[in-house]
Amino acid sequence: MSIKETLRADLTDAIRGRNEIVSGTIRMVLTAITNEEVAGKEARTLSDEELIVVLSREAKKRREAAEAFESAGHPEKAALEKAEGEVIAKYLPAQLSPDEIKKIIADAIASTGAAGPADMGKVMGAIKQKIAGKADGALVSSLVKESLNK
Repeated sequence: MSIKETLRADLTDAIRGRNEIVSGTIRMVLTAITNEEVAGKEARTLSDEELIVVLSREAKKRREAAEAFESAGHPEKAALEKAEGEVIAKYLPAQLSPDEIKKIIADAIASTGAAGPADMGKVMGAIKQKIAGKADGALVSSLVKESLNK
């Protein structure tokens, strides 16, 4: 079963169970997926890899909104955003630990022959497929910078 089919089945279950947070979150995610599918010159169906990119983007939005609400003194809204983020996280691949990311970065540096910060693009390009949807881009970027500055 594809991610999209799983989302639709879970939406039906959430509606039947009257779980408003889950049903609302899945509806938002399905809307984002539909918007992505109809963007461009012609409509298309997204692959599971592309769906993971959309899900990652939506999860990042929830994390950033939760942080913004926390800093603005709205803990109840931050809790809602965190709950939505947890719902989305169920559909994402397991996240890599910082140690796993560092190992992937070290392998990429060795294979590309990167020597310093100027080669960051080479390293990021080499690891992009391995970490897609499995790690936060900002964290990966900072770890790559740290590794190249040694």
